[in-house]
Amino acid sequence: MKDFDYIIFGGGCAGLSLAYELEIHKKLENKTLAIIEPRSEYKRDKTWSFWKIIPHNFEDCVKKSWENFSINILSQSKHLECNSFPYQTIDSGLFYEKINNKLKKNKKISFFKNINDINVNSSIIFNSVPELNDDKNKLWQHFCGVEIETKNNFFDESIFNLMDFDCDQRDSVHFFYTLPFEKNKALVETTWLSKINNESIKDYDIQIKNYIENQLNIKNYKIKYKEQGAIPLFYPSNIKEKNKINIGTAGGMTRLSTGYTFLNIQEHSKYIRENIDNIANTKTFEINKKYKFLDKIFLSVLKKNPEKMPNIFFKMFDGSANTVIKFLSNKSNIIEDFSIILKMPKWIFIKALFKK
Repeated sequence: MKDFDYIIFGGGCAGLSLAYELEIHKKLENKTLAIIEPRSEYKRDKTWSFWKIIPHNFEDCVKKSWENFSINILSQSKHLECNSFPYQTIDSGLFYEKINNKLKKNKKISFFKNINDINVNSSIIFNSVPELNDDKNKLWQHFCGVEIETKNNFFDESIFNLMDFDCDQRDSVHFFYTLPFEKNKALVETTWLSKINNESIKDYDIQIKNYIENQLNIKNYKIKYKEQGAIPLFYPSNIKEKNKINIGTAGGMTRLSTGYTFLNIQEHSKYIRENIDNIANTKTFEINKKYKFLDKIFLSVLKKNPEKMPNIFFKMFDGSANTVIKFLSNKSNIIEDFSIILKMPKWIFIKALFKK
């Protein structure tokens, strides 16, 4: 069996981001790395989007960037600017290609489909595979999206729609999300914040078809690409082990109130790279505890009061969009935190605070 200095379990966003960060900063020149990934090929399978609140390594993988966005509830709409922190979408196909082309040049980096051929006992392990127990009472963000191409120009490609709550809620929290890449191309996604075992809200194809044809009023279009996924809005139950560092969702890098993970992964990768020589004894990298505390209250309110959430999300964006963006991206200061908290309905959040 082969020995490696480092092993990465999972060659997805977190695993590849870390490998790339280590490689481009020459941290693997005198080390060996094994990446365990069962997939047979890499192809576009996801869309990662975020407000660019910090620099990252993948500007050349950005499919589109926007400086304007909108939020809709029944009979009301907000149009906001985000020019200080543009909203970016990463094409996972370009991301995989960029990283794998780089990693393949280093003969000390090896890919394996399983762990049978390597010794895992003498390596530092970076694990991106979360252990998610089947707790049916926990919340997930689950979604399905299609990229469509219209016969005629339809979309305003300068503005994206972050949340459109003007749709059937079915006693959950439901919104549509539209990213216009060109005047005749856009990703349209149905998104639910709910328990994952509610099969009655998983007729995604019907939801998307109805939204495109009846809400957007687009009749002539082709579906060019489809994606589907689910993000746990709770922390996985991975047990801490010696010489094992959890990364990605497994390492708590998903912001629970939003599902945003990509930039947190990039910051974590940088932190590991900066401390790689003593990583087994380095303090665990975490999202600031204040966000964990606030997210726990927020999700408690969401779970108990789903019918109120469209107005709560809408109200959140009163005032400065930059303040909300920084808050949702883990970069807000205490004054900005309070400005967000003061916009929330006081009584239901106070009740959630004492029952959390």
